[in-house]
Amino acid sequence: MVEKIELANGLTIVLEEIPFVRSISFGFWVKNGSRNERPEENGISHFIEHMMFKGTKNRSAKQIADETDAIGGQLNAYTSKEHTCYYTRVLDTHFDLALEILADMFFNSSFDDAEIEKERNVIIEEINMYEDTPEDLVHDILQGKTYAGNPLGSPILGTKKSIANFRHDDFIKYIKTHYSPRNTVVAIAGNFKTPEMIKKIEKYFADYSSEDSDMPGFDSSYTKAVVSAEKKIEQLHVCLAFPGIALDSDMSYALSAFNALFGGGMSSRLFRKIREDKGLVYSIYSYSQSYVDTGLFLIYAALNPLQAGDAVKYILEEIRDVKRDDISDTQLERTKEQLKSNYVLSLESSAARMSSIGRSQLLLKRILTPDDVIAKIDRVEKQDIKRLTDTVLDVGSMSISAVGRLKNIDLEGLISGK
Repeated sequence: MVEKIELANGLTIVLEEIPFVRSISFGFWVKNGSRNERPEENGISHFIEHMMFKGTKNRSAKQIADETDAIGGQLNAYTSKEHTCYYTRVLDTHFDLALEILADMFFNSSFDDAEIEKERNVIIEEINMYEDTPEDLVHDILQGKTYAGNPLGSPILGTKKSIANFRHDDFIKYIKTHYSPRNTVVAIAGNFKTPEMIKKIEKYFADYSSEDSDMPGFDSSYTKAVVSAEKKIEQLHVCLAFPGIALDSDMSYALSAFNALFGGGMSSRLFRKIREDKGLVYSIYSYSQSYVDTGLFLIYAALNPLQAGDAVKYILEEIRDVKRDDISDTQLERTKEQLKSNYVLSLESSAARMSSIGRSQLLLKRILTPDDVIAKIDRVEKQDIKRLTDTVLDVGSMSISAVGRLKNIDLEGLISGK
């Protein structure tokens, strides 16, 4: 059972006792990511995440690492479009120290000028690595164009130009206006007693406060796009995108079921038809990318550039077929069992449970129990998937991106069927 507590300052704490494990996982979830940045701030959320590990008023970066390693703990963080998470997992006997370390990082990071310069170079290398990974790049450039002109299309890492400008005062100001109790969730799962745990969290977070935020408003409009990047590599990486659905859409579970059937694995229609039957690609899959108010549905393929025309033709053919064909009862039941199994198995650790309840509370303002999720999957009917495909798979709104050797590749022609 998950319990939810709200402190007087607006901070939300979500807790799930798991008495049969010996670990505790906890995280600080902040509803701030690259989507909250102005153009000149692009990349600052991710940069701040890095700097939280580079020393505090009480500890050097080495001391943070040494103290965490000494108790066998796992300490990490990540930044997304819509949130940042700082988290750790430790034995229950070491929780107090781990909490103190993470709270010290969260509230007392020093943002030392010398450390900023060193980490700036690290992030530049991270950007270089990302640009050298065509499977990542093809998705990034497509999202940059489909959400052109708003922060949702900006890269999480920022650009080399934008991160070159950040200084100590920029980080301090940004945290004061973008990190607040009301957009922070503390999530804990593992072996503990809830009343004692609440007292421990209150010790560090009761005085948490912030300035009034002046964050830019969200823009979620989708723009049909064709975009490419020339790379001297052997394979062509192609991505197709459609306007998708938001995280809280009533079609979310129908989308999960459809994606599993259509392109979510080796038994899916795309994999069987395009790779196994036709032999046109090395890799092909579909997936959904949902945000609080919008989303994308995407199809990715890696292939020989000479096969691009045939591959996209058969993908479009499969889209038409899946919109026209009825899904059998047997197919749907098998898919729902697969989704339920994957979901339940994914929760068999304190870290997974902490992540699930923290993210749900932060982005959806509610938490579904595993039984709730299973019930929602069970309620998916064939007509729900039909409504989903009619809504999402609009070929007239389809975007395309490609990375690789682009000579003689006409992307406009590919998606128009020419």
